[in-house]
Amino acid sequence: MDRFSEIRAFVAVAELGSFVAAAERLELSRAMVTKLVAALENRLGARLMHRTTRKLSLTEAGETYLAQAGSLLAELDELDARLSHGASEPVGRLRLSAPVSFGMRYLGAIIGGFHQRHPRIEVELNLNDRRVDLVEEGFDLALRVSNLTDSTLVARRLAQIRDLVAASPDYLARHGTPRHPAELAEHQCLLYALTAQPNIWDYRGPDGSQDKVRVKGALRANNGDVLTDAAVHGMGIVLQPRFLLEKALADGSLVPVLQEYDWHCLDLSVVYPVRRHVPGKVRVFVEYLEEFFR
Repeated sequence: MDRFSEIRAFVAVAELGSFVAAAERLELSRAMVTKLVAALENRLGARLMHRTTRKLSLTEAGETYLAQAGSLLAELDELDARLSHGASEPVGRLRLSAPVSFGMRYLGAIIGGFHQRHPRIEVELNLNDRRVDLVEEGFDLALRVSNLTDSTLVARRLAQIRDLVAASPDYLARHGTPRHPAELAEHQCLLYALTAQPNIWDYRGPDGSQDKVRVKGALRANNGDVLTDAAVHGMGIVLQPRFLLEKALADGSLVPVLQEYDWHCLDLSVVYPVRRHVPGKVRVFVEYLEEFFR
């Protein structure tokens, strides 16, 4: 039985959590996928999966094998594609995850420029504000706007993104303009649901001291564009990355407040799984991102 077929079957089952789904991906029968995984376990002399009628999970040996086998197959696929095209440049499909609002503003231009330089790489973009699991969900890399703590990924910082507090002239005319962050507790604030504590806004004062204010509001959402639009329509005060607010600030539908205070400063980073050899398609995309944001 072909050794790489066994590995492909195991990786597909492990990633999808189902023999049926793996069989569909590989265009094989379920019985053949089961046979390939069993042959791999017999050859290794180790059980890689716990199987019940309702659940499938990896053993410790299976987790270890998956981490290496997935990278091996990715490198093999890239090599096959490169040689089959007779090309020395990277080829293949690049699966990318990115935040919705950031992706809508920047990634069309970025991917368009990247495609001109590397036309044999096909980009599959998924915009999602949820923090995806790159390995489990099969992504090659992701863009994240956050202060990263996950040490299981390689992270390259591309830029810093500063948050800004803003409100509409109408809202400020009706409720007054806050002069100190503590006064935000008495205002309607628009809360971003994907932060750890949406109702806690951290800031640094002009003297460098750090503090926080507990805020409240009638709208909590998991998308910054929605919160910005609500602020434009006078619903409250918004705290969002400056790139989300720029258009509204430029046309005057929002005005900045508390500008002498520093709010969140987040990193824009590209992250990808730790591998012995970084696939060429990942390497050149990361290099292009670094060049773009430089």
